[in-house]
Amino acid sequence: MTVLDSYAVIAYLRGERAAPEVRALLDAGDAGLTAVGVAEVLDHLIRLVGADEEDATLDLAQLGLLDGIVIDSAVGASAGRLRARRYHRTRCAVSMADCIAAQVAQVQADSLATSDPALLDLCHAEGIATVVLPESDGSRWTPPT
Repeated sequence: MTVLDSYAVIAYLRGERAAPEVRALLDAGDAGLTAVGVAEVLDHLIRLVGADEEDATLDLAQLGLLDGIVIDSAVGASAGRLRARRYHRTRCAVSMADCIAAQVAQVQADSLATSDPALLDLCHAEGIATVVLPESDGSRWTPPT
């Protein structure tokens, strides 16, 4: 399974450059969003984009993502330790939701699909497999040398 970060789903729903690659992951039937990611996508769509609550929820349901990957206490604790270890305000500004998605990918030996450079840096440093998606401007993250 490929774990999608929230941006990947938002980029798909908004028709951004990552949309075709996210669609391919969804079509393969092997992609999921964490429960925290579901909350983050709904918050973004409703609060920032102005989507109707029911429409935003229906969008996620139609993608098969509304029933997010459940986060247990062990994954939550691991994600907290991961963020504490890697977060830096300017060099690695990853959210807790990002760290939860990364931890789920690591625990399940899966990959994480994202275009977030800070999250990709974290995954690279932690040895977490990734699917690198294009950013809104079309650029792609490359591993540090």
